Amino acid sequence: MLIGNELAGLTAGIDALYRSTPRSDGFLDKEGLIPVAMAEVEPITLRDYAEARERLEALAVRNAGEAETQLRRDYVAEMIDSLLALVTTFEEKPISFSDRVARQIRVETQLVPDGELEGYRQTIREKLDELGYAGGSLTEDFNRWEAQARVPKEAVLAELKALILEGRERVTATMYPMAHEWMEPEGVTAVPFSAYCDYPTRKVLLNLDFPYTRFSLKHLATHEVFPGHLVHMNLRERYVAEGKMPLDGAQVVTSSASSALFEGIADNGMFFLDWVDGPEDELGVALQRLRSAMRCNAAWMMHAQGMSLDEIVPIMADKALQDPVTARSRLAFLSHNLRAPFVYAYYGGDMAVHEVWKTVAPEERKEFWSFLYDNMHTPTTLKKYWKA
Repeated sequence: MLIGNELAGLTAGIDALYRSTPRSDGFLDKEGLIPVAMAEVEPITLRDYAEARERLEALAVRNAGEAETQLRRDYVAEMIDSLLALVTTFEEKPISFSDRVARQIRVETQLVPDGELEGYRQTIREKLDELGYAGGSLTEDFNRWEAQARVPKEAVLAELKALILEGRERVTATMYPMAHEWMEPEGVTAVPFSAYCDYPTRKVLLNLDFPYTRFSLKHLATHEVFPGHLVHMNLRERYVAEGKMPLDGAQVVTSSASSALFEGIADNGMFFLDWVDGPEDELGVALQRLRSAMRCNAAWMMHAQGMSLDEIVPIMADKALQDPVTARSRLAFLSHNLRAPFVYAYYGGDMAVHEVWKTVAPEERKEFWSFLYDNMHTPTTLKKYWKA
């Protein structure tokens, strides 16, 4: 546990350094490096980023010889490397966007290939045909379906609340006893997200500036609440308090080695609950993944290829079946330095978790969930140590 205590203290210390630099009062800047801490962590006082680097490198040496398990050794090593990449970024020293994605998010994805994107578009085409939306182009038929599937703005909070309630019932019946937990939906506007799990206040903040279908609300209910972020953070808080998980498990750390699994667990929530019902949900899953992949490509085009948002938006809108105004609003956070690689945590995490989930037999699910939620993971450790 000593390695975890020091890792947590150093991470909190780097967060304090980051926050000490004057920034805007915008939502993303207020979050800092650690948007949520589920336990009290005393930050290690650091005079500057150079000292942070020295302390991290020394901890990496200790971890190699003192880690409790091989899984912890590998996880902490990846987490330290991701923090070193963040420190380089905060120091404004040269580091390529490719290195930031690989070292911070721990995924190999750069540009999602057209063949992969077309696979999602083909699924959407097939499901539209099943639902009776045929005869036009993919965009035309999709727009007709989406227009009728859209939940009226005045009804979205009630619909989300009903879906969160059903998600809680499904989680309690099959995964973890969560009948005592709840998150209340609350509408917000002019924010850089569609939904946000505000764990300390137990509220789901829903951006009412965006349109939603029933599927997209169902996805948000499972991603943000049951069995996604609320369940994941609640278990981590409990396990750290009980001494079953090292202290670093109590920190949510942005754009770090832990990010892909944090988002990947949430993005697989509907699968964990056997809640993908029929062609409309299957269409929704393909659309979610298509748009998630295209946000990775948009980040790559901006930060690795030097393209402007004006150049990127038409490509995003066309390939992701999105109107240009919505596409632009969904890409606004890409210019945020800390958050720039974070978009890869969604698609990379979804793929990493789902790749393993597909191998899990029904009778192994409880064992898998325990392995997944009870340990801190990266895409590499999940794949390497499940069934190891």
